[in-house]
Amino acid sequence: MSAPPITSLTNPRVKAAVRLRDRAERDLTGLTIVDGAREILRALDAGVPVEQAFVAPELLRSPDGHAVADRLRHRATTLEVSPNVLARVAFGQRSDGVVAVVAAPTGSLDDIVLPDDRLVVVAEGVEKPGNLGAVIRSADGAGASAVVAADPVTDLFNPNAIRASLGTIFALPVVTASTADTLDWLVVHGIRPIAARVDASRAYTDLDLRGPLAIVLGSEAGGLSAAWDDPRVEPVAIPMHGVADSLNVSIAAAVLLYEARRQRGATGR
Repeated sequence: MSAPPITSLTNPRVKAAVRLRDRAERDLTGLTIVDGAREILRALDAGVPVEQAFVAPELLRSPDGHAVADRLRHRATTLEVSPNVLARVAFGQRSDGVVAVVAAPTGSLDDIVLPDDRLVVVAEGVEKPGNLGAVIRSADGAGASAVVAADPVTDLFNPNAIRASLGTIFALPVVTASTADTLDWLVVHGIRPIAARVDASRAYTDLDLRGPLAIVLGSEAGGLSAAWDDPRVEPVAIPMHGVADSLNVSIAAAVLLYEARRQRGATGR
């Protein structure tokens, strides 16, 4: 006979999961929250260890929701909970009836295995986890080889970053590093960095974006640091025709990534 569903918000397992809303707790435990069926499925496909999962059966309405709940029952401690408990554990407003607590992946620049036609995204100092996740989603869509969060402000596996990436954060190498180490790593691996800057004299459409390439993007507020004022880095502009001087960092990433992909002549699914 199965255990009755958890209905109390003061249940110790529920309270432990809720504490993962705070970055300090995520940093301390190495755990994070994955909220959403597609996101959890992609974490499972990537072999990410799942500590426990919370499932509200009456909220399982999509095929993905049912599929992930079934897989989790064979992979981790799965707790049946009431909808109000799941709402408390979940990080976002949309719920697929399942939330997982996973071990946040760890990795470094040295762990990245690069193909010959490498296309890397570097996002320096991005402050909003939703923007970082959206950059990663664009990188995955354009077939990038890796994403490096240089001198990050937000934690890489913030639940909002996971949700904004639609779980693609688990599908390609995504690591953190200092800006100095990132630039050195690019140079050592023969990857040409181009840096998106509002004051650059050349438009992105005027550049050859084929071959080993890194697209470097700065923070929403301050742009790129002075470290990228380097003769080895080529500045590039996205021409603006309205009153704003720049695009959201995730949109800029998509524009540059898909131009690089177009020039490479590769087609997607």
